Amino acid sequence: MADIPNIKAQIAALHTQEHLKACFGSIDLTTLNATDTEAKIVGIARKVNEFPQRFPHLPHVAAICVYPLFAKPLRKTLTASGVRIAVTGAGFPASQTFLKIKTEECRMAVEEGADEVDIVLSLNHFLSGHPARVSDEIGAIKEAIGHAHLKVILESGTLADPEAIAHASQIAMEAGADFIKTSTGKSEPAATPEAAMVMCRQIWEYHQKTGKRIGFKPAGGIVTVADALTYYAIVQHILGPQWLTPALFRIGASRLANHLLGAITGTEVSYF
Repeated sequence: MADIPNIKAQIAALHTQEHLKACFGSIDLTTLNATDTEAKIVGIARKVNEFPQRFPHLPHVAAICVYPLFAKPLRKTLTASGVRIAVTGAGFPASQTFLKIKTEECRMAVEEGADEVDIVLSLNHFLSGHPARVSDEIGAIKEAIGHAHLKVILESGTLADPEAIAHASQIAMEAGADFIKTSTGKSEPAATPEAAMVMCRQIWEYHQKTGKRIGFKPAGGIVTVADALTYYAIVQHILGPQWLTPALFRIGASRLANHLLGAITGTEVSYF
């Protein structure tokens, strides 16, 4: 298995147009602020729609991630081919509400246009020593959203202990997660390379056992090009290049897109 020094040694080698473009194409362009408005979300969608006119040789971002009530206007506005609509749900970011409300919120978001739903694993039940309740909640939400993809956020910085992160990863995957994700970005610490390595190893072990490929999404505090390449390198070394597609690798970020565009084009960019 790769370790942190080995990962750091690989980052300079990955600083190429090919890998920078791959990182950009894996971004979940995210806005999750109390001040978000429909006009702001529509504006982001229009920028994504018009992106090929400004950057014709670059891929689109993988998805736009917003609060659930913006799924409908985003669906009406977004025309960019292949860009998915992701929403946070199930009482995000604390996951401290009734299961019925969690499942209904997620179901409604998909009904209004979401392709993917990002939820937070119930830390309440997990930290209280009730893994079956955690699993049952994830399973109920997965059933409620039907065809949509489910990303389960572990809030790895809160769990801290590698064994706890590994256990939470196992619960989420076995309960039906399509992706496991590090963090909400609403608490500190957020994503860390150490947590990412634990999670990717669990994904690999699950794949070896079941043949299923579960996606990985680092999120929270990922701002610089070096940040993006660090997580790209972790996935490459532990899971292999077959995981380095938007179907299995995402980066949750709000500020990273412009920095990657600047690195790719060699000029300062403030498009998003």
